[in-house]
Amino acid sequence: MDASGSGDHITSGLSFPAAGGMVLETVDLDVRLSKEQYQQQFPVLQESLRRLQYQLLEAEVPTIVLFEGWDAAGKGTIIRRLTAKLDPRAFRAWPGAPPSELEQRYHFLWRYQTRLPEDGHMALFDHSWYGRVLVDRVEKWVRRKEWEKAYGQINDLERWLTDDGQVVVKFYFHISQGEQRRRLKKMADDPAERWKVEKEDWRRNRRYDRWLGAAEDMLARTDTPACPWTVVPATDARWTRVQVFRTLVERMQAVLDRRQETPAAVSRTHLAEEATRADRKRRASEDLALQRTAARDAGLPLEDPAFFVPSGEER
Repeated sequence: MDASGSGDHITSGLSFPAAGGMVLETVDLDVRLSKEQYQQQFPVLQESLRRLQYQLLEAEVPTIVLFEGWDAAGKGTIIRRLTAKLDPRAFRAWPGAPPSELEQRYHFLWRYQTRLPEDGHMALFDHSWYGRVLVDRVEKWVRRKEWEKAYGQINDLERWLTDDGQVVVKFYFHISQGEQRRRLKKMADDPAERWKVEKEDWRRNRRYDRWLGAAEDMLARTDTPACPWTVVPATDARWTRVQVFRTLVERMQAVLDRRQETPAAVSRTHLAEEATRADRKRRASEDLALQRTAARDAGLPLEDPAFFVPSGEER
């Protein structure tokens, strides 16, 4: 199926049933975007994304983008496309990697919380906290009660982020088992890319149905009004790029519009600076009171300049 109309919005149009319902099997993986449509739409979206990066930077709105999906579905490639024209000073891309020994000692969300972007910046995660309910579940690295509990913990985190006015966009890249196998074989046959393919990739492809069930549960139980999933049919590269860019542009613009509708809102940076100044003033007042008490105990005059010094300075 080919996309019609260069101005049409490209969305999956999916609704997510209760846990156990099948969503991914209904996705049309044969959708295509013609070269002409792609050339009309993609440059405009790319420029819009660059413009929004600076606008959100000025508005001090953080942006968090999560990429989940099948191995070889193109997540790393799309991140490179996304960042090609962005200002590198204001974004950080985090590759998927197993937790370090230190990270394993903390709650599974901790290592991601330490990587959340500062105000106005962007963080892109190639695999994210959803590993708890995907790879940890399928590979049985944690007990069932742990990954079951993680759904609520993830929803709480994302609600906290969106309630704070941050942009959170979640993509799931979907391809068929046959398409995944074809891509793995193509990489394995290429001397320049075969290093990317490991035995584990082939094993996971053979267990496609098990991963599919975990992904279906994840989508059903973590798709929320504040933080919805966008399922991306990732067979066609042009379609994938346009859908991801368009979704991201629309979500970023929507949050920016809401911020601009409330001009009385004070930036979090300004609030933090005000809180710091108030704290310094409070501590200086406490220091002065302690100095006066010590002066009285020592029998010194309260106005003795040799005794009283500004807080933070040495005599």
